[in-house]
Amino acid sequence: MDKEGKKRNNKEKGSSLPPRRGQIKGKIFEEWKETLRASAIVFAPAAASGGGVASFSTKAVVSSFGIAFDIDGVILRGTTPIGNSRRALRRLYDDSGAMNTPFLFLTNGGGIPESRRASELSDLLGVKILASQVVQGHSPFRTLLKRYENEFIVATGKGEPAVVMSEYGFKRVISLEEYASQFKNIDPVAQYKRWTTKQELNCSRYSEKIASSHIDCSQKVKAAFCFSDPVDWGRDIQVLCDILTSGGVPGEENGQQPPLYFAADDLQYQAAFPSERLGMGAFRIALESVFNRIHDKPLEYTSFGKPNPFVFSNAEMILRHLLQFSTPGNVGTEDVRLPSFKTLYMIGDNPLVDVKGAQQAGYPWFSILTRTGVFRQRENHTQYPADMVVDTVEEAVEFILRREDASYVVD
Repeated sequence: MDKEGKKRNNKEKGSSLPPRRGQIKGKIFEEWKETLRASAIVFAPAAASGGGVASFSTKAVVSSFGIAFDIDGVILRGTTPIGNSRRALRRLYDDSGAMNTPFLFLTNGGGIPESRRASELSDLLGVKILASQVVQGHSPFRTLLKRYENEFIVATGKGEPAVVMSEYGFKRVISLEEYASQFKNIDPVAQYKRWTTKQELNCSRYSEKIASSHIDCSQKVKAAFCFSDPVDWGRDIQVLCDILTSGGVPGEENGQQPPLYFAADDLQYQAAFPSERLGMGAFRIALESVFNRIHDKPLEYTSFGKPNPFVFSNAEMILRHLLQFSTPGNVGTEDVRLPSFKTLYMIGDNPLVDVKGAQQAGYPWFSILTRTGVFRQRENHTQYPADMVVDTVEEAVEFILRREDASYVVD
């Protein structure tokens, strides 16, 4: 079997992974696949909330490839561009500043709205990034709106989880921090905590919409969402255990565990500090360990984010929409058949997340591993070897353009 045939076969296998605890399973498994197909248009340029108007090259773009970039450890370290990422991304635009190669950012990070993240990336990288080009770990939570739109839910994590969930359309959401404040003594060491987060000092004006006075916290929590890395692990583990072991109302008798969702399951990621930092996956392990010791049934949860193959399916659909909107005559035309790609490149720094995800997704994904983040080895990763290993994202883009022959833009 040739290489392309193997990739196609891998895609078929990856699309029918057996359901396991901690992955999308059962009814959620099927619902997720259907919702991805139905909701991908939400991310299309014409529907990009706060992301500006799509600006594409006036030349005919007949690209047979697209690119998905991880952010932390590939494009940025903290807020500092790395690997000549600014110069690399400029190669995907023409002289007028219009995009001529469909690409997006596929990250397990988050904490703020996609539109704001796009604006930050635009400022840091010196190119126009649309909200539709930013897919964060919690972006797929939109697909659960039909189920929880009017239900009482709790969201935790750094940033503004309740604000973002509210922007997604959830009408009765509250942050775990605000929720905990409604229960006296629920956090037994709260009196010893003297820190004040930057988030509290620079609270978004939208946060005013998420007021506890409008929500009765004595009612059952119908679902809990771990949106991004929590700030206060001790408090969050305690309060989540209270919610999950009680059936949704802390302090009451045991009941059926409410659904629990994680935006991602990264054990580690590359931030501004030289060595890797513990991620949401580490928090999940801590929560699960405690929960399973104090409860007679194991913790049930669903994890989104990379390396889940459906995240890559969603990214492919978004890139196809980007390519459609970049083709003159197709803008605003809904009945035009979406173009397809011969190759989609995933550029990442974590073999267990980026490369594994691309491999599970199968054809047409091609994985490229950089040495600027979690992965630093000279040789390829043993368990999840990438299709190509390079030092920097600039080398990755150079490899792609040479491989694809950059003459794909025609006069």
